[in-house]
Amino acid sequence: MKQPKKIWINIDPFSLQLRLTIGIATFSTLILGSLAAWTSWKMQQILIDSRKYNIEKIAERLPHDVQFYSEMMQPKIGLQKAINNLANTNTLIWLKSPDKKILIKSATLDLLSDSTVNKLMSLSNMEIKPQVYKVNQSYFVISSGSLQVQGKSLGKLFIVQDITREQIMFMAMLRSLNISSILAIIVIIALSAFYISRSLQPLRQLSQMTSVISVEDLGQAQLYVDNAPSEVKELAQTLTMLLSRLSQSWEQEREFVSNVSHELRTPLTIVHGYLQSVLRRQNNLTEMQQEALETAASEAERTIRLLQDLLDLARADSGHLHFQMKSYVLNDLVEEVVVMAQKYSDRLITIESTIYPIEVKIDYSRFKQILLNLIDNAIKYSEATTPIILKLNQFHDKAIIQVCDQGYGIPLQHQTRIFERFYRVNEPRSHASGGCGLGLSIVKTLVEGMGGSVYVQSKLGEGSVFTITLLT
Repeated sequence: MKQPKKIWINIDPFSLQLRLTIGIATFSTLILGSLAAWTSWKMQQILIDSRKYNIEKIAERLPHDVQFYSEMMQPKIGLQKAINNLANTNTLIWLKSPDKKILIKSATLDLLSDSTVNKLMSLSNMEIKPQVYKVNQSYFVISSGSLQVQGKSLGKLFIVQDITREQIMFMAMLRSLNISSILAIIVIIALSAFYISRSLQPLRQLSQMTSVISVEDLGQAQLYVDNAPSEVKELAQTLTMLLSRLSQSWEQEREFVSNVSHELRTPLTIVHGYLQSVLRRQNNLTEMQQEALETAASEAERTIRLLQDLLDLARADSGHLHFQMKSYVLNDLVEEVVVMAQKYSDRLITIESTIYPIEVKIDYSRFKQILLNLIDNAIKYSEATTPIILKLNQFHDKAIIQVCDQGYGIPLQHQTRIFERFYRVNEPRSHASGGCGLGLSIVKTLVEGMGGSVYVQSKLGEGSVFTITLLT
């Protein structure tokens, strides 16, 4: 019961393949359906016309036969004789007077059931059209006209042809035609779907090739599809040119960020040093001057950190971010960072670990930067009265560090993007806390540079858990 559901889920209702298949299926259905309808109508008309021709021949001959027999016997007997001679099991004839009373009828009419005769008579009271009439389980073609003998009208003549056998054969052929049309439509749809799928395969290959191209591969990317139509080859060439331009733009942006960050960091560091020097002589400052200088020093320090983060990211993008990997005891290193963080935050930060020692291979300064960023993030986005917990564990050849807070939490739709550069979940709160959206991006870049991974689990109103795994 579950398999059809999976198949339906895999169908993209907006795909080009599905749209083309539906279009061809609709067109084929209209064409074959119209052809089948026209064929059935034409065959029915041929059947009716052939019977009309027989009826017309009988209607032409009957006046001559009536005149012939009337010369040898009484007119009424001669009329009956002429009608009986022309009637047979498939041909029924009767004559009505102007007041709609039956004057003469063929003997073959008595071979039918009373209900069939009554229905035929009731039909003869209505306007007769050259078409097939179904009476009980039989089919008839009825024609009517005035019987003229030597210029004298004898009444209204009705000639009926029983076409039950031919109609049953016609309906059987019609069913076969409908079944054949349906099967033809199914085959056309299947073949069309297969052909369209094969035709779109170069586009899928192109999509797969572009999806695996990383930032580092932009400049060397060459898209080419074998046995593809000219249009797809042109698209591949256009995409290759586009990727080349993107690579150039990315390189220029990276150089710009690196150069600007490097050039601004030195003068800002000098300015920050002078501000700190002036603040140390606060005895000569008014309260307003001291507050202004403290704000300027704080903003200068924040800008220096931002420039350092941009420099680190630029180096990582260019492959120039190097790591000095050595073995350390994770427990001692985390405790050192926690002591450092507590001095600047006045927050309760605890460590939970049941394993000692846990040895890891890391870059000492980079790891401190990672941990301080995560602790700083937890402090910014949680209440001052709630604790921050660092949990240490080891599983096989991996060390696990978890930074847990009881803060606001991160909405599910944002959790996959918080490691992107300059991405902030809550703009007002980020501005208020001094965040610029680079901290978690730096964390991810440094952790992955040391061969580890980082991810987040969070619930609104319950807090967040950032988990780092490193090789031991």
